[in-house]
This record gives sequence, structure tokens and C-alpha cells, in this order.
Amino acid sequence: MALLGQGAIAMWWDIAAAHRAEFEDWHTHEHFPERMGIPGFLRGSRWGDADGGEGFFILYELQAYDVVASPGYLARLNAPTPWSTKMMPHHRNMVRSQCRVLESSGGALSRHALTLRMSPAEGQDDALRTHLRAMAQTLRGQAGTAAAHLLQNQTPKIAVTAEQKIRGGPDPAADWIYIVCGYDRSVLERLGAGPLSDAALAAAGAGAEIRRGIYTLSHSNMAADLA
Repeated sequence: MALLGQGAIAMWWDIAAAHRAEFEDWHTHEHFPERMGIPGFLRGSRWGDADGGEGFFILYELQAYDVVASPGYLARLNAPTPWSTKMMPHHRNMVRSQCRVLESSGGALSRHALTLRMSPAEGQDDALRTHLRAMAQTLRGQAGTAAAHLLQNQTPKIAVTAEQKIRGGPDPAADWIYIVCGYDRSVLERLGAGPLSDAALAAAGAGAEIRRGIYTLSHSNMAADLA
């Protein structure tokens, strides 16, 4: 199945090794259940750097884009628990994108995820979107891969939240996000060096700055799991 809804929150951050064990405990046993209890949150997944580094990729699948500014979500963002208040300062290099799902093809989750953060070059929005959509249809059935998802950030116009203030202010956002999920890391690596390389994406309409990473699935919950 594809992503569960029409909205998503995609985030990246680093957690120092000294705080990793407590972070994963908190994120698994308090934070995910809290988020999955918010109306419109359907599934959350946490992925760790595939090479064992400090980076994490987090994806929340939402019923609709409007959930990113819903009363239930804003209430949680502005009333962090004591444990959340303790852990938020340890989220380094936070990138947080509140997105519409433009394309989702294939199974939503797999063992590994290749994430690409980019923006279209000037005047190339339609060309890049068409290219990435077509590639998603191919990747869903390719050996080693299972799905591809295209997200577009649209930051809502809301006040800085209490959680953001703990982290030091508004979080930067990635513009367009392309996620390829697969069970064979080597296939994702070849995609990143070939059809999804900086040069190939630039030829398809992407701008010059592209950020990429490969992550391994650590934990996932659906709202129904915690009911």
C-alpha cells in the first residue's frame, strides 16, 4: 500500500551517542504514542542512519495536510511533557517539513529508505514533478525497491510553538522530498549514484543543492496499534 494519507511531516535531526539510548526509549514509548493519539495521525516511522551515525529520519503519515495546523496537534506542540522538554534540546540540526503528498507508489515502508531533499530549478517545477512521478511508478516494481514517495513542503502560517522555542526557534524545512524505500541497500546506493544522482536530478529539473541520506527502519507505529 502507499502512504496512508494525503499529508506528511518529514523530519531529520542528529542525536549525540551519549543521548541515543534515552532518545529511542522516549521516542518509542512516550512520543510516538502521544503523536499517534492526535486525530489525523495515521502512522509514524523512525529510521536511523544506515551507517550507524547520529542522524535520524522521522516520517508521520497524516490523513490530510490540514492536520499540520489542527487544534489537536498544536495543543501537543505547545504543551510538551517533562520528558519531551528534557529531550528537545538534544535534537541537533533539525529539519522539519510539513508536506502535501504529491505522489505515493508501492509499499509505504521497507527496511531501508533513501531520502533526497531538493528544490526545482527556476521554472522547472512541472518537469521535475513529472519525472519523479514517472520514476516512482518504475521503482515500485524494481528488484530491491518497494516504493517511492514525493512530498512538497508547505509550512503553515502559525506562531512558533513551545517545542520549537525549546529547540531555539523555527525549524528550517526541506522543500521537495523524495523517498525511495527498499529491502536492498545496495540497490538504493546504485540509484543514488545513477538515476537519482545530483547530475541526473539536475537534468530532470532539480536545483543545485541536493541533500541525501540512507536510513534503516528502527520503529513504526500506527494509530490503531496504540488504541
